[in-house]
Amino acid sequence: MNSSSTHDKTRELSQWLLNSQHTTVFTGAGMSTESGIPDFRSPGGYWTKNKPIHFSDYMASESQRNLAWQRKFDPAFNLDDATPNAGHKVIADWFRKQHVQSVITQNIDNLHQKSGITNESVIELHGNATYAKCLSCGHAYQFPALEVSFRDTGSVPPCSQPLKRGRCEGIIKTATISFGQAMPEAEMQRAKRDTLASDLFIVLGSSLVVYPAASFPEMAKRNGAKLVILNREATDLDGLADLVLHEEIGDTLSQVDVLVNKSLAAVHSNPTVTE
Repeated sequence: MNSSSTHDKTRELSQWLLNSQHTTVFTGAGMSTESGIPDFRSPGGYWTKNKPIHFSDYMASESQRNLAWQRKFDPAFNLDDATPNAGHKVIADWFRKQHVQSVITQNIDNLHQKSGITNESVIELHGNATYAKCLSCGHAYQFPALEVSFRDTGSVPPCSQPLKRGRCEGIIKTATISFGQAMPEAEMQRAKRDTLASDLFIVLGSSLVVYPAASFPEMAKRNGAKLVILNREATDLDGLADLVLHEEIGDTLSQVDVLVNKSLAAVHSNPTVTE
C-alpha cells in the first residue's frame, strides 16, 4: 500500500471516529505482538509446539492439570513483564476522551487494563491469564501463592474458600477459556449488546478465524456499522469491510490520533469549522 493511500485512509478513519456515536474496538493477538507477546496460534507459535490441553481433560485428569500449571509457571509463558504498546495507549486515550465507547478483546494479557482502561470496561471473550479462579465458586486467586504450592508439591491444591459446611474444594484454573470450554455467557452478551449499538466497529490485529468471537465484526456490519479492519495480514472479512489497512497497529493508530487532535484543535480555534 502506498503512503498516499494509507494517509487517505487514516484521515478517513479519523473523521469516522470523530463523527461516530458509538465506536467499538475489537482486538486480537496482533494487537499485542508489538508488546513482545507472540501470537500463540501463528506458525511456530506456542500451540504448534505444545499440544493444547482440552478443558475436559483438565477437569478429569490431575496429571493434565499439573501439566497446565507447569506450562503456566514456565518463564517463557510469563506475561507479567509485558507493557502496553503505542496502540494500547492510543485506545486508552480515546476511551478516556469518549471517542471509543467499547473495547472487546480476544487477548488474555491484561494490557488494555494496564494501559488505563478499567477491568469493568474491557470485555474479555477468552478470559484473563493474569489470575486464576475456582471453577466451582468463582473465587479469584493470584499466582504467587499458587506457584509456591506447585513448586513445593508438584500440584495446585483445591479451592480453600470456606463454605457453610467445610471448604469449597473446587478445581482452580487460570481464568482463561481453554479449548473445549464454554464461552463466558455474560461477556458474550455484553459483546453482542455493544456490537449492535455500534455505528463504527474497528478490528485491530485479529485474523478473524476464531469463532464465535469473530462473528462480532460480521454482526456489526449487518447491523449498519462501518467496519474497519487494521491487520498486518489479509483476513477473510476484508471484502466485507468499509476500510482495510494492512499496516502496523501502533504506528497507524498514532497517525490517526494526530489527525483526530488536529481536527479537534481546528474546531476549538474556529467554531465555524466542522469536524
